[in-house]
Amino acid sequence: MSINFALALGVLNMSSMRAGRVMLVLYALHLGAAPATVGLLAATFSAFPALLSWPAGKLADRFGSRWLLMVGALGGGLGTLIPYFVPGLPAIFVAAAANGLSLSIYNVSLQNVVGLMSTPESRTRNFSNYSLSNSIGSFAGPLIAGFSIEHIGYPAAFLPLALLALMPLAMLVIWGDALPKGTGRKQREGGGLRDMLATKGVGKTLATSSLLQTGQDLFQFYLPVYAHGAGLSASAIGVVLAMNSAAAFVVRLILPRLIAKYQEDKVLAGAFFAGALSFMLVPFFSSSTALSLLAFAFGLGMGCGQPIVTMQMFSNSAAGRSGEALGLRMTVNHLTRVFGPVIFGFVGSAFGLAAVFWVNGLMLGGGGALSRTQKPSSAND
Repeated sequence: MSINFALALGVLNMSSMRAGRVMLVLYALHLGAAPATVGLLAATFSAFPALLSWPAGKLADRFGSRWLLMVGALGGGLGTLIPYFVPGLPAIFVAAAANGLSLSIYNVSLQNVVGLMSTPESRTRNFSNYSLSNSIGSFAGPLIAGFSIEHIGYPAAFLPLALLALMPLAMLVIWGDALPKGTGRKQREGGGLRDMLATKGVGKTLATSSLLQTGQDLFQFYLPVYAHGAGLSASAIGVVLAMNSAAAFVVRLILPRLIAKYQEDKVLAGAFFAGALSFMLVPFFSSSTALSLLAFAFGLGMGCGQPIVTMQMFSNSAAGRSGEALGLRMTVNHLTRVFGPVIFGFVGSAFGLAAVFWVNGLMLGGGGALSRTQKPSSAND
């Protein structure tokens, strides 16, 4: 099967997931939620990925990814319908949990499919293209959310979003049997968690990955809060967030050449520093144009990070344990993201939203310093 099938699944899933997250956050703000409540909502998105990504990766190694992808698509689509039928904050939190459940199952399975369908020579290109597909979805998602809200309002906008989320399910039913199969082994080879963590480069990759994803998530959640407070409309906020994804798409077009010229560790360090500077400048501006430019700059930096750390984890994994390694990365990321938004939510309530952007900018700068010591990964053939 062509890698393009996996990329199409990625575009559709990321579009629905990003649209759902933006829509749920804006709906919560529409209902009067405070920054601390938005922080709790962000943590809810990450609760299931923190618990289930690693087990989902193990299941993908053993049984293959098709049925896991189908379960993830179905759960995401049905969860999105909850606010449509039951308006209010409790329904928003349930839908956020369903969104996270879909993510925990779907993303790790699809990342593993991309790796298994790649050769060592094509791995960088395929993971970069997979990240490009995610950028397309991340660009489309906020636009879908913003314009749907403005044209049909809350909570009706969740209905077309649910249909979008269920489209991958139909594709997997028809064509999914051609996806790579699992090993069929009940007992994995190569030792347990301690053995995996002892693998060279894995620990630092996990640390830089969690910082990267925390920064990206906080930007996605708190920029709408900041922009809403500055008086921007839902469609304007959608455009600002879409600019972040557009920049990630642009930089991922040239990512293989950047890695070939500067190596992974230097590109990753530059990504962190660019993201940190953009994040810290947000509180000084309030116009949609300025925020769009900062979102674009942030996307140029952070758009390099995800494909690099994903490649590093896949390359460092033992044979037959790639899904488990990718699941472990997502688990560590989301454990950080469960607590990070809650902490930053209270920071925002106590010291203002500017403190959220400045403190997280310092954290991203620390990630840049750490990644400078990270050596490029070698392919695990």
